[in-house]
Amino acid sequence: MKRRLLLLLLPLCFLGLALFFYKGLSLDPSQRDSALMERPFPSFEAVTLRDEHQRVDQTLLEGEVTLVNVWGEWCPACKQEMPQLLELADHDVRMMGVNYRDIREKGLAFLNEFGDPFEANIFDPQGELGFDLGVYGAPETFIVDANGVIRYHHKGYISPDDVRERILPEVEKWR
Repeated sequence: MKRRLLLLLLPLCFLGLALFFYKGLSLDPSQRDSALMERPFPSFEAVTLRDEHQRVDQTLLEGEVTLVNVWGEWCPACKQEMPQLLELADHDVRMMGVNYRDIREKGLAFLNEFGDPFEANIFDPQGELGFDLGVYGAPETFIVDANGVIRYHHKGYISPDDVRERILPEVEKWR
């Protein structure tokens, strides 16, 4: 009797596990929501990319809606999205950069070559701030309201359509 029950339950358990794994494998990780939505931007203290003696912290993001873009010189998509970030700067969008897992000299060379729309760049060579933000790759972009609360998270490259259809409307919504 116990053997028959075991033979019946074993395929059912296997089927349940197979469905669980199938569902998990079909999920798109780029469509995940940030765990930090509606929460304050993580506390940090870091130096800026341009000046290794200038220390900044999360208060840098208070007082005005700010777009925070996580980027790196090593990131091809970051190079592709730079024209869109420069366009956002032309629309008076306040921007801070997080130079993620990069080498200072390479990050500076990147900005000199592709342009620098950022009011400041937080230098994050070890990826500690990126980790606190839940970043799994660059580029990623966050919109932070004037109180320092994360209101929007954009995963991946910002396309020209994203500027018009997502980013600018989100910035205006929180201004």
